[in-house]
Amino acid sequence: MEMIDKIREVIAIPSVTGAVGEGGMPYGTEVNRALKYMLSLCGSLGFRTKNCDDRLGWAEIGSGDKMMGILCHLDVVPAGDGWDHEPFAADVEDGKIYGRGVMDDKGPAMAAVFAMKDILDSGRKLNMRVRIIFGCQEETGDWTDMEYYCDTEEIPSFGFTPDADFPAIYGEKGILMLELAMPAEKSGFAELEGGEAPNMVADWAKAVMVDGSVLTAEGKAAHGSTPEEGINAISRLMDEAAGKGAHFAEFYMQTIGFDLDGSHIGCKCSDEASGPLTFNSGRVEITGGMAVLKVDIRYPVTYNEAEILENIEKAIEPWGVTSKVITSMAPVYMDQHGPVITKLMEAYREVTGDETEAQVMGGGTYARAMSNIVAFGPVFPGRECTEHTKNEWIFADDLEKARKIYELAIAKLACAD
Repeated sequence: MEMIDKIREVIAIPSVTGAVGEGGMPYGTEVNRALKYMLSLCGSLGFRTKNCDDRLGWAEIGSGDKMMGILCHLDVVPAGDGWDHEPFAADVEDGKIYGRGVMDDKGPAMAAVFAMKDILDSGRKLNMRVRIIFGCQEETGDWTDMEYYCDTEEIPSFGFTPDADFPAIYGEKGILMLELAMPAEKSGFAELEGGEAPNMVADWAKAVMVDGSVLTAEGKAAHGSTPEEGINAISRLMDEAAGKGAHFAEFYMQTIGFDLDGSHIGCKCSDEASGPLTFNSGRVEITGGMAVLKVDIRYPVTYNEAEILENIEKAIEPWGVTSKVITSMAPVYMDQHGPVITKLMEAYREVTGDETEAQVMGGGTYARAMSNIVAFGPVFPGRECTEHTKNEWIFADDLEKARKIYELAIAKLACAD
């Protein structure tokens, strides 16, 4: 139960990335508190640790010139409303641990820490160093923490990030987050707000029309890379507002509507390796005199950002809407038969007996931050993915199983024969 107890302690820290410089810390006081907690824990377990100017930190075991990396993040998306469990209390009920970040990514980070502890305790000889890196800005999409690491610290030769699905992810779709904006005075809204972040399906929205009437809508949250698993409250609200003549809502319904694949805005595409593009409306607001919609697009690995943007701009220009790129990340696509994926798959199959093949996904992880990093766990095939949702949870037994898989993966990749 030691690992579960430590997960509950780190979940209790509400490490949503704060304002830059808040409390004198690059990403706010709470994220920094989570970082210091993890570095202190790793130090107590016998790891060497370093706080990298409060932007991120690392802990490592072993020795040698070569280094394996495990990339995690300690920041979380906002909790939002409507939870049946306190989002930062880490309640345990019916074998499930509830809490913001328990699946994404504090629970898996802790499983990797304890897998490293298990390697130390076993006395097995490592033929290289194994370094776990704790990022602090993954959810915002800016990733200045990883940029800082790459500029100032040693880059791992290879490794994984426990921030996706099992058995292993050898490809990730491209990510494009945009702001689509129109002058508020032309929008038809006096007030407008909805959703929490571009990479979350909006589960609430509210508006005041110029005639004073009030509209509200509810939905179901999900990760922005899987919009089909949610119900978008922004789309529901815009559908009603368009019927009342709001120009921004008319634009929305004609170019986005209830599409999840970019059909009407001109960016629908697909490929054999990674499937179709996904399109999610995650946040809407009036700010700075503009009505602003923030969207999250995940595009197939064989396409590029330029062609996606070109088609979107053609569709929105007649409406007097402009676009601005918030975040852009090129696709990741690696050899699924290479040595790293092969060893990870061996570890997964030896622990689970499952012969599921490695896959490509729409989510974005720190695998994009450095070369030769792939996503690996913690969500098992058939399990519900609860990241970015209210009542985020994961089975405690699944985290214990992930710990065993990570230990075996480290042994296969970093231990002497």
